[in-house]
Amino acid sequence: MKFTYKRLFIISAFLLSLIGIVFIFSAGTYWSSIHYEGELPFYIKQSMYLLLAIIVFIFVANMPVFTREKTWITLYVLSLILLVLVLIPGIGIVRNGSRSWIGLGPLTIQPAELVKITTLMYLSFLLSKVKNSERVVQIKHFLIIILPCALIMLQPDFGSVFILVVSAFILLFIARYPIKLYVGFIVLGVVGLIGLIASAPYRLKRIEAFINPWEDPLGSGFQAVQSLLAIGPAGILGHGFQESRQKFLYLPEPQNDFIFSIILEEIGFLGGCFVLVLFGIFIYSGCGLAIQTVRSSDFYAISALVGMVGFQAALNIGVVIGLIPVTGVTLPFISYGGTSLMIIWFVVAIVVCFSNQSEVYNE
Repeated sequence: MKFTYKRLFIISAFLLSLIGIVFIFSAGTYWSSIHYEGELPFYIKQSMYLLLAIIVFIFVANMPVFTREKTWITLYVLSLILLVLVLIPGIGIVRNGSRSWIGLGPLTIQPAELVKITTLMYLSFLLSKVKNSERVVQIKHFLIIILPCALIMLQPDFGSVFILVVSAFILLFIARYPIKLYVGFIVLGVVGLIGLIASAPYRLKRIEAFINPWEDPLGSGFQAVQSLLAIGPAGILGHGFQESRQKFLYLPEPQNDFIFSIILEEIGFLGGCFVLVLFGIFIYSGCGLAIQTVRSSDFYAISALVGMVGFQAALNIGVVIGLIPVTGVTLPFISYGGTSLMIIWFVVAIVVCFSNQSEVYNE
């Protein structure tokens, strides 16, 4: 059974990555030819990233050092340093209004993607040390969450902060933090959201576009409208592979955040359901691996990482189908991007690494 969970976990991740390459080829080829003439097509780059990600996966999954607390304390501090560096002009790269990337020659890294993992891992080890009789709020747990969130918001990158905060609260819930605490979280969340909207008017436009995207279909509601125009006429089976209409410069950068729109447009409701089933298998098998662990720190770590991936996928899909305001969050495994693909396979490797160590403890 242990092998079955692990096999399902890895196979579902690999299949989702292959689906990503296939639809990056379909969705991004025309956009690439228009805007990046002379460069390698997106699907070729993504294939190279996947090969590199699998090499990283094999390396990390077989390194027990990644199951030790000291490793994650070090990586947590390093990720915070990277978050500071990205804010320095000349080091951080500005894209779409956010200073979120650091350039390393031809490669770029996004520290916010790494810090989401290191924060959850460090927090998992701290929570594993809390005894049942001490299930009370501890300030240090929240400082570990707040510090990277504050640095990420300076970029600004609300989507990454939202994923990190929700994933951390899921972990705290699993660790049996007092339920009444979440009432306070909701109140603070509403107040914080109002503050964020007040500090950046474009966020209010996103809320307005979510409520009625057709009020400004060529402005703030453009992405939402184009996504719905891709999905609506597709029906059960879609228009056919490579037969998307919205990818022809209607839906901006269709290989990125809104790639699920193209998937639904080309292979329809049933194709979209197949992708959702793969994500369901990924989450189910990840939860199975978490339950089989021996140490509480391993259980918390795997649960937090699987929860983070599941929530990010749900958030992206919710945006695409119009259930959630546009947040700029990628679809794990599938959206184009070397950093996001490498990071998500790093997550897969960490989960497998913890699972391997748990099997050693059981022997």
